Amino acid sequence: MVSISEFVARVSSQALVLWNAVPGSRAHEMVFASLWCVALLIPLQGKARAQMPVPHADFVVARPVLNMYAKPSEDSEVISQAIYGTSVLSIEKRDGWYEIRTADGYTGWAVASNLKALDGSAYAPEERSVHVSALTANIYRKPDVTLQAAILQLPWEARLELISAKLDPAARWIQVRLVDGQTGWVQQGDIRRETVPLSIDETLQLARKFLGITYTWGGVSSLGFDCSGFTQMLVRQRGIIMPRDADIQAAWSGVIPVERKDLQPGDLLFFGSSPTKITHTGMYLGGGEFIHDTTHEHPGVQISRLDDMPWTKLLVASRRVK
Repeated sequence: MVSISEFVARVSSQALVLWNAVPGSRAHEMVFASLWCVALLIPLQGKARAQMPVPHADFVVARPVLNMYAKPSEDSEVISQAIYGTSVLSIEKRDGWYEIRTADGYTGWAVASNLKALDGSAYAPEERSVHVSALTANIYRKPDVTLQAAILQLPWEARLELISAKLDPAARWIQVRLVDGQTGWVQQGDIRRETVPLSIDETLQLARKFLGITYTWGGVSSLGFDCSGFTQMLVRQRGIIMPRDADIQAAWSGVIPVERKDLQPGDLLFFGSSPTKITHTGMYLGGGEFIHDTTHEHPGVQISRLDDMPWTKLLVASRRVK
């Protein structure tokens, strides 16, 4: 039996051969279909991470939060988002739009002007990468909060590239290269390098930091989450890459079923009209409470009681991340 790492390496190697051997976007679709199947079968683990870059990415997100639309039109549904500094893969171009793929397997249409071509060079490679660790962080042209207005306000997990790979722990200000090639300054208290995965208790403490953040359909950032975007982000802080949508999360091989009477803090709760029609998710805190991002009563991240209506009636599945 091969190890998980060996198995992934073999599949990735074979996919790369296909990528290089067969021209056209259809072959590239086949590559990512195979890799995404591997991702669904195996709960990938590692450092506590921001949004992941896509292999062979050719663009990087140049907006604080980039909407991904169902069609190449701003009048269509927002199906997900990508955050500043995240590398994505383009699949198709059409009239000022790109269909892009993010590392969680999601595809959607993005305005071309909100993306920056990588031209063969990565943005924020691992040795120079930091991400925003505050709910939001201001980026300034100069290392001062009073001289000029911030040039960017970035959400939690946005990626930035360090000018110097070595961080001075005594420095208040850190210089970074922005996606557009210009430089800026960020306060060191607003950023961090990738860290070891959080424990369940640490994850639940983190979750409470987002209380009150507004609900946004398709949202994946501290400027607005939807329910599954919120739980996906929390699980990612444990170093585990989970699928994007609630119904797929419930069916994912990286979780096991849990009876309601056996719930433990950190378990995932799924709500809907039936186990096959899941429409909402949250994370169990313990003591009969759970945290979730919902439009119910007051839209946003909030704590609710599992025994209260409508949640006690709508709970159709519970899962524990392996």
